[in-house]
Amino acid sequence: MKSLMVFVFLTMLLIVGCKENSVNNPNPTISDSVFTDIRDGRKYGIVKINTQVWMSENLHVSKYLNGDTIRHARTLDEWLGAINTQEGAWCYYDNDTKNGEKYGKLYNWYCVKDARGLAPAGYHVPSDAEWTVLTNFLGGEDLAGQKMKSTTGWSNNGHGTNSSGFNGLPGGSRIEGGNFLGITDGGSWWSSSEESDGYAWNRNLDYYDETMVNRNTFNNYDGLSVRCLRD
Repeated sequence: MKSLMVFVFLTMLLIVGCKENSVNNPNPTISDSVFTDIRDGRKYGIVKINTQVWMSENLHVSKYLNGDTIRHARTLDEWLGAINTQEGAWCYYDNDTKNGEKYGKLYNWYCVKDARGLAPAGYHVPSDAEWTVLTNFLGGEDLAGQKMKSTTGWSNNGHGTNSSGFNGLPGGSRIEGGNFLGITDGGSWWSSSEESDGYAWNRNLDYYDETMVNRNTFNNYDGLSVRCLRD
């Protein structure tokens, strides 16, 4: 009887261990998995890169963590109206829902800093320093870009190897005046770190810089993609 109990106990440990995939493994390996955002039931891929666990897809949520709705700017006037009131807002590139399914939503930085929470439970928008931890592990800003870019979808065959599993997509951005820019040419992601009043740090990948990750500052009212990092 005692032997049977030991066998059952060890079997249960084995089952639990299988469920706890390598995303939870402290070893510096890379492995894909998924998590579900409880706000809308959407599933996101995640990947462990060194000690960090990143989303491998762009954020696509339309509610803050407390349940409040994030303003959907469906027109240029609505986008500029949110800027004038410094209100968080999101849109699809070219206001086309098809782009949203592929690239996620574009958010202004007022969403990022909103105390109601943009990231899913258990995750956060990475700081500038946390982005640097990622790029340093992947060889530095001069080399990390190719490892972070997706293997397809980039203009002029400017694809990456995606050896990191980050799967960076060229989802473009929305810039000054509400103009859309750069779909298939580049992708930009907010950090949670404000560089100065009205500007925040981000990371950018471009088709013409095959290996580079660019560290820039954008206006808080620009629309960029968002990736989240596990707490």
